[in-house]
Amino acid sequence: MRGVNGQLERMDKVLIGLLAGAAVLVPVGNLLIGADNPLHISSYTVSLLGKYLCLALLALSADLVWGYLGILSLGHGAFFTLGGYAMGMYLMRQIGDRGVYAHPELPDFMVFLNWQELPWFWYGFDHLAFALVMVVVVPGVLAYVFGLLAFRSRVGGVYLSIMTQALTYALMLAFFRNEMGFGGNNGLTDFKDIAGFALTDDSTRVVLFLLSISAVIGGLLLCRRIVNSRLGKLAIAIRDAESRSRFMGYNTVSLKLFIFVLSAAIAGVAGALYVPQVGIINPGEFSPLNSIELIIWVAVGGRATLYGAIIGALVVNYSKTVLTGVLPEVWLFALGALFVLVTLYLPNGLVGLLRRVRA
Repeated sequence: MRGVNGQLERMDKVLIGLLAGAAVLVPVGNLLIGADNPLHISSYTVSLLGKYLCLALLALSADLVWGYLGILSLGHGAFFTLGGYAMGMYLMRQIGDRGVYAHPELPDFMVFLNWQELPWFWYGFDHLAFALVMVVVVPGVLAYVFGLLAFRSRVGGVYLSIMTQALTYALMLAFFRNEMGFGGNNGLTDFKDIAGFALTDDSTRVVLFLLSISAVIGGLLLCRRIVNSRLGKLAIAIRDAESRSRFMGYNTVSLKLFIFVLSAAIAGVAGALYVPQVGIINPGEFSPLNSIELIIWVAVGGRATLYGAIIGALVVNYSKTVLTGVLPEVWLFALGALFVLVTLYLPNGLVGLLRRVRA
């Protein structure tokens, strides 16, 4: 076990080193190298890389519960989207009277729908500090309530996976309704600035990119610390033999609940960083298909490795960008074929393949 942990930590250092290098090269290529230079990195590329990093952080959160706790969450995108909506609400409040309808108090979609006053659940989102708290609290509370009900009832396996999928599907249907007060099927968009800085400025995009890299590194270190601790060993014991762990006197419900809530909070942070870089958040992000695709990222990279989930998310999403630009109708077939091939021939993902090559 100590040898395996040592190898994982070495790979963590390699990945962190690569991310740190990107944190230096990308800002230099975007801000200091002119657009006529072939080494110049466009603002579009900076935002695209930031998007990949946010999705990598989401994959990391999913690997924490699937790889080390054995919970196959097919609704983890719900926590990601709720974090995104919390940040989107703050960004909408920053528009003020610069919107299409030039209303200082109400977002444009509320004016269009003839809302007379701001709903109570929008109060406080004109402050960044409050929004940042909600980014973690809202997904965490949902995960706590859902997990408490499911884990106490000893729901597990495929039944728990179906319940998580039903959760995100129910949220998608609810947020599509205009009466919910979240923009309906159009969602939240047309953001102007964040913390007083214009989102269209190159420097703002670079800062968001750097925050995304910092979040991925911080999330990786936090998750590694947890899985290497006594808590992580108990999580693996519960994954492999929950009944035996419970009979030995361990409170399996509390431990599963803690890791599940932590994973949801990390996913919420990923969603909050994702929204200002993409420029929109809508109910389509709740789609169960997105959560299933998330599991494919983890499987491709390597389950129960943490860094493998990050690699898988980066590789698959880059491939998606390339294929959807060249052959958009082929992408879903390629994704399905990739998952089948990984399941049959690479059960440990790209990380397992790397280990075999090194051996």
